Amino acid sequence: MRIVDLIKQSSPFISLEFFPPKEEQAWPKFFDVVEELKELNPLFASVTYGAGGGTQDNTLEIAKRIKRDHGLEPLTHLTSVGATAGKIKDFLSELDDAGIENVLALRGDAPKDVPDFDFSTQEFRYASDLVQFIREHFKKMCVGVACYPEAHPESPTVSFDLAMSKLKHEMGGEFMVTQLFFDNRIYFDFVDRMKAMGVNIPVIPGVLPIMSIKSAKFILSLCGASIPGKFLSALEKAHEEGGDDLVYEVGMAYAKKQAQELIDKGAPGVHLYTLNRAKACLEIGNSLKF
Repeated sequence: MRIVDLIKQSSPFISLEFFPPKEEQAWPKFFDVVEELKELNPLFASVTYGAGGGTQDNTLEIAKRIKRDHGLEPLTHLTSVGATAGKIKDFLSELDDAGIENVLALRGDAPKDVPDFDFSTQEFRYASDLVQFIREHFKKMCVGVACYPEAHPESPTVSFDLAMSKLKHEMGGEFMVTQLFFDNRIYFDFVDRMKAMGVNIPVIPGVLPIMSIKSAKFILSLCGASIPGKFLSALEKAHEEGGDDLVYEVGMAYAKKQAQELIDKGAPGVHLYTLNRAKACLEIGNSLKF
């Protein structure tokens, strides 16, 4: 079923994000986690997509199994970096054949092994180009897009980033999923700015529980999200006093409070980044009051 229709029927909700394990030997354990998290009755489960061929085939197969074997509605990520129109068509046709109706259209990151990678040489320069292509060739597909409440790290200005978010909607994006953030004011400000620009589609906030200092620094370095000073100080103090066990407690308390506040103040739902683990998401999900 199309996610935009599910949102209308089931807000507020929980949704989940998984990444496909690279090795098939890890798949049984991965699907055990998927089955555990069904307890939360997620509205949909997104599956990330490897750029340049990495885990693309795994993405498709895992999305099929999540739908067929576990009864969850998959949102399949699709990145256009390094892709041709033909390859994109083939992938979308396979989704269509599998009865998968939802895709998250993304530009994707530059390949790590290509120095000075130039996006202007790509067949799809921006995510908006991919959205437009999907809308033209797969009219029934429900297309979601990503957004950055703090602006994409490559955007020259915040206003430029907002304009690009609006463009993705104008090209056919029907809902947005945010990059992770830790200050809810940033999310609600972004939603208000979008509405002021005439963009009135669901904006689903992404929430990531911090479980260790190492993982926090690694994840923040990847996505460019900022972390409130008081929260960072609390995490560092917890690490000094009790190591990562105490960091986990502090991080979980913050994530629960953040997610509940998002729901209470009108977010359509919360999108939990699972990191392919069940424990933290179960704690957050089961703590929420709708």
